[in-house]
Amino acid sequence: MSSESQSVPLTIVSSMATRHVLTQLADAYQRESGQTLSVLSVGGVEAARRVRNGEHFDIVILASDAIGKLIDGGHVIAETRTDVARSRIAVAVRSGEPHRDISSEDAVRDAVLRARSVGYSTGPSGTHVIGLLGRWGVAGDQNGPRIVEASPGVPVGSLIAEGKVEIGFQQLSELIHQPGIDVIGMLPASIQAVTVFSAAICNTTTRREAAMAFLEFLSSPANDADKVNHGMEPVQG
Repeated sequence: MSSESQSVPLTIVSSMATRHVLTQLADAYQRESGQTLSVLSVGGVEAARRVRNGEHFDIVILASDAIGKLIDGGHVIAETRTDVARSRIAVAVRSGEPHRDISSEDAVRDAVLRARSVGYSTGPSGTHVIGLLGRWGVAGDQNGPRIVEASPGVPVGSLIAEGKVEIGFQQLSELIHQPGIDVIGMLPASIQAVTVFSAAICNTTTRREAAMAFLEFLSSPANDADKVNHGMEPVQG
């Protein structure tokens, strides 16, 4: 690859859930390869919309089901799909607030019922949480807690830190670096949901070889520790 082509950034659009680990890995790849990268992290719905609308990106990184829909629509190159990391849902409260028991489904339901307000995000974690609230009879209950959906691209953790919600649910990768909150644990296994985040090369790219090299780097086991440090899990194994 010529130094001239390396100086032209590969453009990447991703959901907010992967922004921290992606920033670190993109920086590492730039140092290692000399290839410049331009990373845009937005709400997952917005990222998918921009790819569908034909905006130029070389790579898109989203929850695997969203990538699947982009493949079905012919917006990304199917054979380039690469699983990057797995993510689980965590629970958080404002720093200094009591840590509620979330050791079982009954405990989580009781914590929600005792809260004045509950926050969740758009995207796969929010869809799962809304399903749980519906199962528990909380959603739509005028006598229950106020249910707050964070706007696309807005971390649930920021709503918790600002006192806008008392307890919140989101991917651990989005809560782990948020100031002003305490992550009190993960949803228990019986009600946990694991999201696989995948990458694919967009049809708008003219640099498929360079984009594929970065996807191979993202999926390398050498980067597993960085994924764990940012609240995600390796796909391997």
